[in-house]
Amino acid sequence: MREIVEKLESLREEARLGGGQRRIDAQHARGKLTARERIEALLDPDSFEEVGMYVGHRCVDFGMAEQQMPGDGCVTGHGRIHGRTVFVFSQDFTVFGGSLSETNAEKICAIMDMAMKVGAPVIGLNDSGGARIQEGVASLAGYAEVFQRNVLASGVIPQISAIMGPCAGGAVYSPALTDFIAMVKDTSYMFVTGPDVVKTVTHEIITAEALGGAVTHATKSGVADFAYENDMELLKQLRRLMSFLPSNNREKAPRVETLDVDDRPDESLDFLVPDDAQKPYDMKELVEKVVDNGDFLETQASYAKNIITGFARMDGQTVGIVANQPMVLAGCLDISSAIKGARFVRFCDCFNIPLLTFVDVPGFLPGSQQELGGIIKHGAKLLYAYAEATVPKITVITRKAYGGAYDVMSSKHLRGDVNFAWPNAEIAVMGPKGASEIIFRHEIKNAEDPEAKLKEKTDQYAEKFANPFIAAQRGFIDEVILPHNTRLRAIRALRLMADKQLSNPWKKHDNMPL
Repeated sequence: MREIVEKLESLREEARLGGGQRRIDAQHARGKLTARERIEALLDPDSFEEVGMYVGHRCVDFGMAEQQMPGDGCVTGHGRIHGRTVFVFSQDFTVFGGSLSETNAEKICAIMDMAMKVGAPVIGLNDSGGARIQEGVASLAGYAEVFQRNVLASGVIPQISAIMGPCAGGAVYSPALTDFIAMVKDTSYMFVTGPDVVKTVTHEIITAEALGGAVTHATKSGVADFAYENDMELLKQLRRLMSFLPSNNREKAPRVETLDVDDRPDESLDFLVPDDAQKPYDMKELVEKVVDNGDFLETQASYAKNIITGFARMDGQTVGIVANQPMVLAGCLDISSAIKGARFVRFCDCFNIPLLTFVDVPGFLPGSQQELGGIIKHGAKLLYAYAEATVPKITVITRKAYGGAYDVMSSKHLRGDVNFAWPNAEIAVMGPKGASEIIFRHEIKNAEDPEAKLKEKTDQYAEKFANPFIAAQRGFIDEVILPHNTRLRAIRALRLMADKQLSNPWKKHDNMPL
């Protein structure tokens, strides 16, 4: 028995060392934690239970039979975050560059299958050179097995990907299929083909960072939802993200007790919106003043900044926030913001997270670039997402809600549950001046003083539509509320709709405009 125990302990120690101390030191020298250190930092203390510690690869070609390491470069198992079960896999770059083998994939698939059975999230800590070349098609098959499980788990359990090193080729598609992607600046990158292949095929010279670094994906492509300075910050923020999310699609997000009272007024909100309709204001200020303790976790904060998305709590309960940002493109909807908003709305709907929408939108961004880029179809994604959503939907129009963009932003017509407007809200087909130029064009053209006539007609149109009362008369707005009472009224509405029951017609799946 003693010999078996000693052998067991020896195997465990070998597995813990991964590729050996020299490679561990090299990992640290690059500013990166090891696979096991990452798991330790992510999970609650002493909660990790490893699965598949002794698994080794089966490859015998190219001298691989003599290179066996317990665990084979991927640490898998389950533990807890804030006391709730999560499953995790962490690729070990010190073992064969973290490359995916057939057995690696089997280990990942095994914990994904377990996560689906028990209804718990999966977090992947990616740090891999890609498919293990020595195994050929067996490695590629392993990727496909993971992809299939990503798809089946989508909308059932939250899936989070952390890119903490290289992620290239087929390896990028598993993270792309998950709900959120976080990256580390300067030490992680994602691309389908690397700089060398790009140079060979297109003769374009570009660095890995510019092609697929964290900043690139967080600001330009929109692939990454979060970009952090180092491994520890990323893992800390993943714990924060998980605190907002339910474990699966049959549960609600955990309620967190708060000392922030529900009837807290904020008089400063009465002066947030400028008198001049052309002047911007920061919608984040409104969000942070309304939610519990000003705690707002923004997603894709550096991408498509004309729309704000993220998680907060109201009365201790998680809500998804979607808001137009007048500081960027006057809050117009464009291709990028529509896609960003649609994906976030659909995530919240998957996981029973109510939606609180703040609207100040002058319309869709005009121009040939947008039209040729497919704004019609891409804009319809946000429309589709809101129309499809069955979670509680609370909407507050703070200033402008013009044209089709009014419809899209969780309007009453898309099954919005409770729709509020501030007293200065304008709900119309377009702005007063533009509308007057069309409606009264003949009168203006034939007037002795066209400019004076335009102003007269603009004021006339504004008096009729530059307020929320026409919409309220038709029942499209439930109540005109004072800005300083926004928090109270939103919380009351969320409480009212807490047990909402609504289902869509049966279908195999939808066919949203992709």
